[in-house]
Amino acid sequence: MINRALIRVKVVQVIYSNVIKQEKDLKKIEKELNNSLDKSYELYNMLLRLAVELTDLEEREQDEAKNKYFPTEEELNPNTRFVENELVKILREDETLREYQEESHCTWTDNVIFLHLLLDKIKRSDPYKNYMSKEENSLADDCELWRNLFKRVIFNDDIFKDELESKSVYWNDDVDIMGQFALKTIKRIEEQNKPYALPKYKNNEDYEYALKLLEMSLKEMDDSNELIDTYVKRESWSPERIGLMERLIMDVAITEMKTFASIPVNVTMNEYIEIAKYYCNPESGKFVNGILNSVSKQIRKMG
Repeated sequence: MINRALIRVKVVQVIYSNVIKQEKDLKKIEKELNNSLDKSYELYNMLLRLAVELTDLEEREQDEAKNKYFPTEEELNPNTRFVENELVKILREDETLREYQEESHCTWTDNVIFLHLLLDKIKRSDPYKNYMSKEENSLADDCELWRNLFKRVIFNDDIFKDELESKSVYWNDDVDIMGQFALKTIKRIEEQNKPYALPKYKNNEDYEYALKLLEMSLKEMDDSNELIDTYVKRESWSPERIGLMERLIMDVAITEMKTFASIPVNVTMNEYIEIAKYYCNPESGKFVNGILNSVSKQIRKMG
């Protein structure tokens, strides 16, 4: 599930952090990369767990309303479509997700106020109202509800973003990618495509790629910077004008070109140009594109 696009981002982030700290111990840097990737997988599990815990909260609220001294007719006979959602039942019973939750103890319930606020926003949303107004619901309807809630309500919510930031410094950067994987899992459930939960790595090659990309980027940083400076000067730029993040993005991209012959150069360039646009600015994408294009030609000549 942790793919190479995410690994590239994490390697750049970790190298940037350790250049700032002037950390040179490879084992410590590798440990930081592993921790960052672990937190990404934790977020994936937490997003799916959020659907379960919001449903549990609504069920508790319905039970509490029934036990009031003077409950209304609506409180005595609530609409239970939301709490009986089949997708949530499957997520709650999925062995992989349950085992991860038991081992990691990851939960949203340590901030009940956040859950109440988010549930209230969900119940005021159009996807929720449309879903609750139906006479019958299929598994497809149940999955569509949570797809819409994630995409139209949860992912755009400022309270949700604040909660992510409070739980992990990594999560706000990861939520777009991990959110796509959570939505992919919902699609797998709708299509009855088992196993539902995605593994941390599709295969060992991706994990080995992450460690090798990190190690070689650090090892060859001086050589990569020399190549960068050659073409920067050729374009009449001053090397001092290059931001640290721009330089490190190009360092890692050059290492990938030189180290992983099976990855097409245009794929490498496009991935790192997008990283530059996101972490620097749109103009950085053009600059990084120009330098990497020149460097890639030189690398081909060097064999």
